[in-house]
Amino acid sequence: MTNDRSKKPKSAFSVLRHRRQRGFLVIGLGRFGSGVARTLIEGGHDVLAVDRDYARVEQRAPEIPHVVQLDSTKIEALREIGAEQFDIAVVCIGSDFETNLLTTVSLKKLGVPHVIAKARTNLQKEILLQVGADEVVLPEHEAGVRLGRRLCGLGFINYLEVSPDFSVVEMLAPKRYFGKTLAEAKLRQQYGLTVIAVRRDEEMIINPAADFRLEAGDELIVIGAMEDAERLAE
Repeated sequence: MTNDRSKKPKSAFSVLRHRRQRGFLVIGLGRFGSGVARTLIEGGHDVLAVDRDYARVEQRAPEIPHVVQLDSTKIEALREIGAEQFDIAVVCIGSDFETNLLTTVSLKKLGVPHVIAKARTNLQKEILLQVGADEVVLPEHEAGVRLGRRLCGLGFINYLEVSPDFSVVEMLAPKRYFGKTLAEAKLRQQYGLTVIAVRRDEEMIINPAADFRLEAGDELIVIGAMEDAERLAE
């Protein structure tokens, strides 16, 4: 096998360094980390993936072009791969919080502009933010919330929390708006929500015009407060 998974990771980064537009460093190749890495690669971004378990690195090598084995708690190892030259580092270590914490601290010491860390509990999230993580995600919690909202019958398909006050929500268009244009629906005036896209069958209409007429089965992608999206869906 010829992937960049050897114990000399510097050569892996040298491949990326000369051609990347936006570089991501993904640390931890469990299910979550591997999913993040694959999605970024599919999106056309340059990704260097890291795990300290050589067997896991071997396993992921066929699907991730640039993957190396190293101990991310050692700042010198991170310096060797040029971690500070990546735009964003995503720490996807869930089972060993001490390793997660030390890795996050090391990345910030190296000057990585934006570090996203994975946490399993709110306490872990608070600690990671205290030591310098720019963003912390709780994927299990967020997946549970998404499922709960869907089971509540709100018509939510997916959502992304942008900040405590704003979310991007993908939801089924309420039946009461079928046949109405967006101007007639007045979603911004009544709910403070902005429609940024509409999915109709396999087509995605970005920034639909005010005269766009809603039909049964349309999926709205709106941005605004979550409670306002819930009011719209009721």
